[in-house]
Amino acid sequence: MRVLYRNKSEQHELTVYETKRLYGEKGHFRVLQFSNDAVQGAIDLEQPSRIVLEYPRAMLHLMERNNPHYNRVFVVGQGIGTIPSYLSDRQVKVAELDTEVVEISQHFFGYKGSPVLVGDGRELLEREQTATYDYIVIDAFTATGTPEQFTNRSFFNMAKDKLYAGGAVLLNVFGRSGNDQLVNAIYTTLAIEFPYVRAFALPAETNDVQNRILMGSLRPIDVRMRYMAGFVEQNLEEGYIIEG
Repeated sequence: MRVLYRNKSEQHELTVYETKRLYGEKGHFRVLQFSNDAVQGAIDLEQPSRIVLEYPRAMLHLMERNNPHYNRVFVVGQGIGTIPSYLSDRQVKVAELDTEVVEISQHFFGYKGSPVLVGDGRELLEREQTATYDYIVIDAFTATGTPEQFTNRSFFNMAKDKLYAGGAVLLNVFGRSGNDQLVNAIYTTLAIEFPYVRAFALPAETNDVQNRILMGSLRPIDVRMRYMAGFVEQNLEEGYIIEG
């Protein structure tokens, strides 16, 4: 591993490094890592246009499968800009709280997608007009996980107001594999505001951290599992409601 950059911003401990192996795959990768060794983005330096991580590939499949003609997307959490870069031919707004993350995405990962709005993603979304977006994507993290301001009932209610009639919200979340109380709570709270909710997870060993995608939609959710980059559907248990 060769470290290219390391610093502690107001929001994160940030590290950019290059490695010849990532999650068992050999190659030449450049990686953005946040606190607690959490990989937030990676590019294949030999094939820069390839989407390396599974969760953006799975999210994009869900978006394309459920609305092939979608055009307007609001993304919270810049990372290296994988999803906004892929959607460069569409109308995308990106919100990122950490200015340094925006600079890193441009300098080390060549981000040239939609301009990034620096600020609190919830506050920026609240300023948008009603029924504006096909999709809202939540990919925001702190050292303790997805901020509660993006997982409580009032946020989901507000997000629903910003979506077209057939729109959906997608969240990238992490939790303990199996029966994680917080993930169950997010799922249950999402289901209070959205009539159709599904959950997908990357397989993990018991008690390991597990990557999940939660989707809440205003119409039935369709999926072709062979395009979900290894994610499998999960039936989550009912949890508590996250008020706020």
